[in-house]
Amino acid sequence: MKSHNRDGRIRRGIYLLPSLFTYGNIILGFYACVRGLRGDFQTAAILIVVAGFLDTFDGRIARMTKTESDFGKEFDSLADVITFGVAPAFLAHIWGLRQFGRLGWLIPVFFLLCAATRLARFNVQSRTVDSRFFVGLPTPPAAAATASIFYFLTPVDGSLWPSSLMLGALIFNGGLMVSTFRYLSFKQLDLTRRWSYRNALLIGVFLLLVAYNPPTVLFSAAVAYVLSGPAGWLVGRALRHRARPKSPDTEGKVPW
Repeated sequence: MKSHNRDGRIRRGIYLLPSLFTYGNIILGFYACVRGLRGDFQTAAILIVVAGFLDTFDGRIARMTKTESDFGKEFDSLADVITFGVAPAFLAHIWGLRQFGRLGWLIPVFFLLCAATRLARFNVQSRTVDSRFFVGLPTPPAAAATASIFYFLTPVDGSLWPSSLMLGALIFNGGLMVSTFRYLSFKQLDLTRRWSYRNALLIGVFLLLVAYNPPTVLFSAAVAYVLSGPAGWLVGRALRHRARPKSPDTEGKVPW
């Protein structure tokens, strides 16, 4: 009986581990807003990226320790709304969108609504879709790609193009979150099995690049991931069109 109770306490303690990463996710999202209010948008952007890594680890740790639960899933989604919905939308507004008046806060709200909708849909569909893919752009890379703009650019008085770029990015990333484009989830990535030395070498090169210039490499990776959904859809559509058999009535005829 004592052994059973001890195992029960250990089991409950394990559930706390992924939740600690989720708490860190929330704290970083809030602190990113604080840094933005102080005008330090570069640090705010980096905090959002770091929170994205914590968001990845909490789910992976929960799966590895077999401590997934409905509470953890809902808690993670609430944290993601704050860190990857509210924080980037708020930071984008105070960064350089206030000059657009009402449009300067309506577009960030659109991004926030898309993020919340994306997370709600994920919770509903998590048991019915292929676990190898996400349906729609996940919120962490959407937030990181948005944050890359206020990391690398500084609004200039009299110039509208940086702020216009931000408006376009919020609309584009928000639309991708509620789209049906498929994105690799990397959930099938098994870090415990044997890997080819070539794969290890590629990972090593990536880590060296991150060590050399962390913000540029990480934000570039986020932008590439954001574009991978539409790019994969276009490639798949082109391949299906090429593989489609030609109709006998049109074969050999001039198109015009």
